[in-house]
Amino acid sequence: MKYDEGFRGFRASCGHACRGIVFAFRSQRNVRVHFLVAVIVLAAAAALRFGRVEMILTVLTVTMVILAELLNTALEFAMNIVEARDHPVVKTAKDIAAGGVLLAVGGSVAVGLLLFGPPLWGLLRSFCR
Repeated sequence: MKYDEGFRGFRASCGHACRGIVFAFRSQRNVRVHFLVAVIVLAAAAALRFGRVEMILTVLTVTMVILAELLNTALEFAMNIVEARDHPVVKTAKDIAAGGVLLAVGGSVAVGLLLFGPPLWGLLRSFCR
């Protein structure tokens, strides 16, 4: 489908992107889990009154995980059309994409520990006195 350049084309592209995100959210359990965790993490960051830098790092980290999951989902759908599910190359491609998600989640946990650890530790110590 060809779109006019300019705002109409941009708006149409954004519409397609939003439909893709909604489709992934509705059809993929892991996407819903990542969005739920993102909401909880961002709410916790706000409750802990994170500064600008900490909030930026939190938003970027959460976005990285959701992006990795959306790309993994897109690759899985594309591979299912291209080749049979049990083909070794398709399996390897899906495993690599899933590994990317795992890496993003691992990195986000590390960032989360560094950002949330000190304020949560301080709260815990104040309650235990």
